[in-house]
Formats: sequence, C-alpha cells, structure tokens
Amino acid sequence: MSGAQCCENPPALNSASGNGKVEEFGGLSSYISGPANSKAAVILISDVFGYEAPHLRKIADKVGAAGFRGVVPDFFHGDPYVPDQKPITEWLKDHGPDQGFEDAKPVIEALKSKGITKIGGVGFCWGAKVVVELSKHPYIQAAVLIHPSFVSLEDIQGVKVPLSLLAAELDDMCPPELVKQFEAALNANPEVDSFVKIFSGCSHGWTVRYNDEDEEGVKKAEEAQKDMLDWFVKYLN
Repeated sequence: MSGAQCCENPPALNSASGNGKVEEFGGLSSYISGPANSKAAVILISDVFGYEAPHLRKIADKVGAAGFRGVVPDFFHGDPYVPDQKPITEWLKDHGPDQGFEDAKPVIEALKSKGITKIGGVGFCWGAKVVVELSKHPYIQAAVLIHPSFVSLEDIQGVKVPLSLLAAELDDMCPPELVKQFEAALNANPEVDSFVKIFSGCSHGWTVRYNDEDEEGVKKAEEAQKDMLDWFVKYLN
C-alpha cells in the first residue's frame, strides 16, 4: 500500500494552535484540552502529519468542551511526516503504528493516575490503526476510527469495545467495499456495539485536512466530529 492519499493536502502545522496547552504526559509531548477534573478522557491519535495540526487541535478542544479530557500525544517524537523529504514508505519504517500502540500505553497509565476511569480513543488515518489495536484489549472503553489506514478485516474482527467507523466514499486507503466488509464483521459480533457511516463525496482526510473556505467541506467535517462526540458521550459518561 503506497499511502498516497495519506500524504495529500498537508496541513500548515502550528505549535501554538488551539485553546489548550502542551505538556509532557505519559512520556510524550502532548496537547491537552478540557477540564482537569474530568473522570473521562479521549486520546486523539493523529494522521502522519502529527499533533500540531490546527484542525486536529480544534477537534481536541471540542472534546474538551464536551466535558472530556482531550489528549493529543506526539507519537512521532517531533518528527511528523513532511512531504518531499522522504517517501512515506521510508518514514513509516521509523514510525509504525505498532510503535504508536506501545507509546499509547504509558499515556493511558498517566490518565488513570489522574483519576480518569473511562478512556476513549479516536484515530485519524495512521492513528486509526493504533486505536484499533488498543480496542482489542481493555486499554480503552470506546473507539472511533476516522478515514482509517492500514486497518485489516482481522483487526476489526478482534475489536472488543464499542466502535464507530466514519469513512469516506472516495478513499483509496479504506474504500467503501472494505468498509462494507468491516461492517459485516462488526454486525456478526453482537457483543460489540458498532456504528458505520460512509460520507458521500468525501475523500481521505476530510475531517482534519479540510479548507476553512470550503463551506461544504467544513460542514462534512463537523458532521463527522459530531458523530465522534456522540459516540463518546454514549460510552464514556
């Protein structure tokens, strides 16, 4: 898989974006938003462009405004993917989702040490693979995958927590045919609640890499963000 769509339309990173603050958390530099006394948290796991993407931080602020502790860790340790510097396949050798899965564990422990009793995970593109791995174990209590990459049918079959899958109609990384297979696998597992939605006319990355001037694009992104929040309100409150 070339990951071509993962690399399109890179955001203008801004370390100062968002209403929250950046601090070390679970061994990683992390953007944190929302009430410090919340008993529920959501870990937002970025696409290949990393945790300084302004739209991603805006989503974390929405998570915080909904009453959750929103945490966006820097799983790339200061080295997000930069187009034209190296092929995505080379970058992925040093930044595999398997490493993200391991790095997420101390973040989860740090949240628990702060009195958090329920944790959700939402992953965008690259991050969706990390979240689906977390959802195979009791690390998190609810999962949302948004325009996922590198997620297999076997991954979906192993999910043990309520999972929402928000996909794009025009997506080479996770095409509708594959989404339908995922949906069938989820429906075949009555012990796990699930929600699957394909956004018509949308392409990979639509929720975090939209153009602010594109009214329809913003509307579609906000619709997906609301679906995400509704899922966490349902399962983390």
